[in-house]
Amino acid sequence: MRLCSIASGSSGNCIYVGSDHSQILIDAGISGKRIENGLNELELKTGDINGILVTHEHSDHIRGIGVLARRYGIPIYATAGTRAAMENMTALGKISPELFRTVKADEDFTIGDLTVKPFAISHDAAEPVGYRIENGGRSTAVATDMGQYDDYIVKCLQGLDVLLLESNHDVRMLEAGRYPYYLKKRILGDHGHLSNETAGQLLCRLLHDDIRQVFLGHLSQENNYEALAFETVCSEVTLGDNPYKADDFRISIAHRDVISEPVEF
Repeated sequence: MRLCSIASGSSGNCIYVGSDHSQILIDAGISGKRIENGLNELELKTGDINGILVTHEHSDHIRGIGVLARRYGIPIYATAGTRAAMENMTALGKISPELFRTVKADEDFTIGDLTVKPFAISHDAAEPVGYRIENGGRSTAVATDMGQYDDYIVKCLQGLDVLLLESNHDVRMLEAGRYPYYLKKRILGDHGHLSNETAGQLLCRLLHDDIRQVFLGHLSQENNYEALAFETVCSEVTLGDNPYKADDFRISIAHRDVISEPVEF
């Protein structure tokens, strides 16, 4: 398997996951041109993509999906609630109903030789999900846009080889920043986003001897910066109630504007 972050951040998200035979995108929240350029760096074409998995309908996750669907006829996998919300968004343009595939949390499905396991997440969207992808005994997951986590989320993310985990904001930067009060309350709430500290605490419950790579993703452009997210999460791991230290693992940032180095596992 292979995972690469084409873009991850509050301004747009698109993650590639593939095997030797199947290629998918998780979200398409940047322009079709940027997605195409990212795939080209992986020696792929946009037409090679077998499906786009949509986590939820916010624009930073679906901005480019209408263009890709119309141009290449790529199937779109989304929950019924997410699909209904997308169909009411005129900015996406007309998308053929035949391209939609309805998914449900905790109901597995396959795309080629990839097994996809959607799981429910806590976010202020219609019916949001994260995705765990498995192939040949290997597994990865993208877990962002979560206001909170619980034992269910921990169970869904156990035993992964590679994880892309939200580390959205620094609480102090957010509280002191220029966002209006209602937006600060939304981000900090149970249906908002994981802070750096909370991401580190969740990661403490997920680490195991064989994990290959952790990407910290969906960083806020206004209320975070890469070095702070990295240091905060690493401190939570090293000082947390677990047998590991942060430098026992490969932890890196999934960048907003730069494609990540692909990881194979």
